[in-house]
Amino acid sequence: MTLIANIRACTQCAHPLPLVPKPILQFSATAPILVAGQAPGIRAHNYGQAFRDPSGERLRDWLGVNEQTFYDSRHFAIVPMGFCYPGTGKSGDLAPLAHCAQAWRDQVMQALSNTKLTLILGQYAMRYHTGSRYKTVTEAVKDWQANWPEQLVLPHPSPRNNRWLKRNPWFEQDVLPRLKERVAELLNEN
Repeated sequence: MTLIANIRACTQCAHPLPLVPKPILQFSATAPILVAGQAPGIRAHNYGQAFRDPSGERLRDWLGVNEQTFYDSRHFAIVPMGFCYPGTGKSGDLAPLAHCAQAWRDQVMQALSNTKLTLILGQYAMRYHTGSRYKTVTEAVKDWQANWPEQLVLPHPSPRNNRWLKRNPWFEQDVLPRLKERVAELLNEN
């Protein structure tokens, strides 16, 4: 059985999850771009595919790609810190279960031998991929050039972050054009 098949069959965290485990991810060894997120939301769980919501529409717009390209595992790996929907708390979705990353993440990262750009969404993914270098996602996004062009911490593309985007117009003016150029470059090489 392949690594991705083993992950999709995983039920190790069935007890604390609010719904039946349904690991959601995509990757192949050829993917030059990794989208490292938090955990699937309820829409992703119901649909069986990551970013099938307004967040995904915005993310694909930020990247300058269509759905067909985004959901092609030869181009994009989508690997959240937790592969299953963790449930909802008072202020939104709960944190990804730590056990998922402990059980699978290192194996997945080793399998991604062609990754040239890692897009990091959220504090849990940020901590895994950047260590304790940043205290907040905003701090990491502002320091985007420090890790460019191999890594980029992004604000979550959720409509909940509309206020953040309005307060930080430099992100759309300075960062997104460079991101689209880099993505196009990597897809043309692939």
